[in-house]
Amino acid sequence: MKSASKFEKFAARSWNLLNEGKPFTPIFTVGTMVFFHLGDFAAGISDFLLAALIVLPLFVLYFVFDFPLFLRNYLWIPFVVFIIVWPELNINLLLFAAGLYFFFTVFFWGTFYYHLRIGTSWLNFSRFWKLVLKNSDSTSGNAQEQLPKIFLLLSVWELSYTAIARETTVPLFHIALFYGFVLVYTFILHRYLFDWKPKAYDRYTKDDGPEVPENGLSDKVIVIVIDGMRKERFYEANTPFLDQIKENGTEYLNMETVYPARTVVCFSSMFTGTYPFEHGIKSNMVYKLGVHTETIFDSLRKVGKRGRLLGIAHLVDAMGSDVETVTAVMHKDKADTNMLARARKIIDEQDPDLFVVQMIGTDQVGHSRGVLYDDYIEKIEEADALIKEFVQWLEAEGKMENTTLIVCADHGQADGIGGHGHLDEGERFVPFFMHGPHILEGQKVQEKHSLVSLAPTLAYLMGAPYPANSRGKVLIDAIKARKEETQVE
Repeated sequence: MKSASKFEKFAARSWNLLNEGKPFTPIFTVGTMVFFHLGDFAAGISDFLLAALIVLPLFVLYFVFDFPLFLRNYLWIPFVVFIIVWPELNINLLLFAAGLYFFFTVFFWGTFYYHLRIGTSWLNFSRFWKLVLKNSDSTSGNAQEQLPKIFLLLSVWELSYTAIARETTVPLFHIALFYGFVLVYTFILHRYLFDWKPKAYDRYTKDDGPEVPENGLSDKVIVIVIDGMRKERFYEANTPFLDQIKENGTEYLNMETVYPARTVVCFSSMFTGTYPFEHGIKSNMVYKLGVHTETIFDSLRKVGKRGRLLGIAHLVDAMGSDVETVTAVMHKDKADTNMLARARKIIDEQDPDLFVVQMIGTDQVGHSRGVLYDDYIEKIEEADALIKEFVQWLEAEGKMENTTLIVCADHGQADGIGGHGHLDEGERFVPFFMHGPHILEGQKVQEKHSLVSLAPTLAYLMGAPYPANSRGKVLIDAIKARKEETQVE
């Protein structure tokens, strides 16, 4: 199985410019405006660029503020106000933009891109258009957020450009007043309605956490992250092996992901023990590579132990050389099989003390086919069978004798294109369970916990210092040794 090449890493970062909603909006709007007016540039583009400067403040505002989930419903109000004040819209421009948008999302992305990358059908557009209309997350594939933003930006730009080209007065004062209205309106919405971010732990684990046992409890820890596995869909699937693991171990029934629930953000939080405001990874679009804080891999090095993370290319942006990359360009029905084959090779050759593997098939199908269809359930069931084979191989190799196994998701997925990031229904709470000789059996923990607890729990199990900026709580109520000590005391 191929590692991710330098070109693929570059391509993955470039694709995030079109996938993430914030950079997509200006890129698409500028591209649309250029294509629409290409024939006018023979006379020069100075008027076009001057009009672009006039609309720039609105670009900045929409880059700073997301409108995910139900906030997207309020985006049409500024556009309606604009129409009332300046009713002479260029309908052809807006229809051109809508056509380009649905061509990009439904055909280029949802059909052509996914066919080349993971082998979806050439007929995927027949379902993907519904997913784009339903998507509530703040990505390029959220038509209900992107279209009103794009329509307003284009209309203000066209208004200014037409006035300049005709050498008439640009209504700068009224445009400035309109911008003021949009800014105040947006601020009020986000101040009083944007209230679903999880509350962060405010103290460091090293100050409040239990003392790490000398030499740790487990010789090894295996963490299997089923990327994008939505919790209630997991419960609906037929997963006998994973059910056995969680019923004979400890399951956390209210394990909460972090905000924003993007893959690179979640992995960064899971393995540093802290939040985006501290580790610095705030989306899949990573502008400055590498987390800004210690990771569990750094902590393990302090005690002479080694960890490895096996995942697709963009995890390198956060974890650097601690990541073994694999190519994400493979058929959706082979992705997890290939991933675990590579996992066996790493364990054979490197025998790390901590090994983390990202299974990507479920997430891929959620994005390309939707989470409320049988395709998604089937991919979870496939993961169950593959994990069973992997664990049985570990047992046969003598790798499970004093090993803790942790299975979880990094985030769930919402309806639509399997969006995730802003914690819509199906995203926030994730499956999370632990199994091993030091883990309590049949334990169900109802208390709310956060995925930032993974890093300090790994440190506790493996006898390593907590990562310096870890804020997560050690998942002590799952650990036998600690429970027995408490009962003796």
